[in-house]
Amino acid sequence: MFCKSIPEFGPEGARNITRAEMIALLRPLARRMLFSKTMALYLVTGAAGFIGSNLVRALLSEGQQVRGIDNFATGKPENLAGLESQIDFRESDILDLDALRSAMEGVDYVLHQAALGSVPRSIADPVRSNRANVEGTLNVLVAARDAKVRRLVHAISPYSVSKLAAELYVRTFYRVYGLPTVCLRYFNIFGPRQLWDSQYSAVLANFITRMLRGQTPTIFGDGEQSRDFTFVGNAVSANLLAATAPVDQVAGRFFNIATGTRISLNHTVKLLKQLTGYEGPIDHGPERAGDVKHALADIALAEKHLGYTPAVAFEEGLRRTVEWYRNRTQSQPSSLTVAG
Repeated sequence: MFCKSIPEFGPEGARNITRAEMIALLRPLARRMLFSKTMALYLVTGAAGFIGSNLVRALLSEGQQVRGIDNFATGKPENLAGLESQIDFRESDILDLDALRSAMEGVDYVLHQAALGSVPRSIADPVRSNRANVEGTLNVLVAARDAKVRRLVHAISPYSVSKLAAELYVRTFYRVYGLPTVCLRYFNIFGPRQLWDSQYSAVLANFITRMLRGQTPTIFGDGEQSRDFTFVGNAVSANLLAATAPVDQVAGRFFNIATGTRISLNHTVKLLKQLTGYEGPIDHGPERAGDVKHALADIALAEKHLGYTPAVAFEEGLRRTVEWYRNRTQSQPSSLTVAG
């Protein structure tokens, strides 16, 4: 009988890893053993961003070769600190097709994470969002097609018109050109290295950092809006699975990447107060234009065809994220300034 939990030791000491976590952690390795016998070269677009940098680290830990590109529009050089000698990094823009063609040389798999996220940003500057998310993605597809890469995995948010338009291009390139593509729809990804100090920052990164610094966070609306908050480790796992799953199971399809549960912002704030020790007030502001009230993903297709399992549950992911920001705040206090 499989034991219910086994100890995992790391820099933060021992903790328990559940059976579901163990299965999810081992499944990507099993996929690669079956479908990718040798070390592959992965290109990660948006490599210095939140999810991209977590992907880079995961790939390196699996012994893969990694090439990354980023224009630092939202990505940060410090997200790749210490990895400079381990990856082929190129500071370039996905709107530069020639640079993309060069970056695609010899690439086996493309993990396309580069994008301009945030619903408020897309409303404030739809032209810029469209260029980055649609034109940029089209350039990535053309370069990948011409380089004859083995597969392209494209990640999007389901809330953005420009990203949904990009998804249609991605699926069309499989149907028309035979480029094996997979679309992953991210639902409210959070975790270490997420940008927090911008007006377009994700809510959890902003709340955590403010609470750790004793500064008042602001909820827009009544706080009863809910999201399918998903730890970044689950998104990383989904990308690796999508890159190596049997092509007949995944090519030309989209999969929701989330946990299949939704949590209200008010409940999240309650948990964050406990984790951070924050005892101050919570401000409230008007609802933001474009925000949806509730979001909940159906992950059945990802479970069936990718073998995806959200190994890290919301509260555990929240604990890990708070710990990462706490360590960063203590080690780099001068680098954290509150926007506005």
